[in-house]
Amino acid sequence: QVQLVESGGGLVQAGGSLRLSCAATGNIFSINDMGWYRQAPGKQREFVAVITSGGNTNYADSVKGRFTISRDNAKNTVYLQMNSLKPEDTAVYYCNADMMVITVRISRNIYWGQGTQVTVSS
Repeated sequence: QVQLVESGGGLVQAGGSLRLSCAATGNIFSINDMGWYRQAPGKQREFVAVITSGGNTNYADSVKGRFTISRDNAKNTVYLQMNSLKPEDTAVYYCNADMMVITVRISRNIYWGQGTQVTVSS
């Protein structure tokens, strides 16, 4: 069974840093884009960052210059380095991946992780 397993969330003071990880496991043929989204209480899930299989990146304006997305293709893992954290970054962070997976045939699907809580105190 293909799944995304996240880790690295926690509680940090404003100005601090955290690094999130998300590993894809299972019968994976290939991975296209990998990304991070977040959802704060009472708000809709929003885009944070994305990285292509070739390493091109894109960020939400709210995190540009503070967050860095990267990936290790050999480990099927995507990372989100978060620096200069602000209380408004508090949310549940979800990774997602556009993957070609092997079942009875190779099929393309979007997968989501279970989410990891990031809390930034002022």
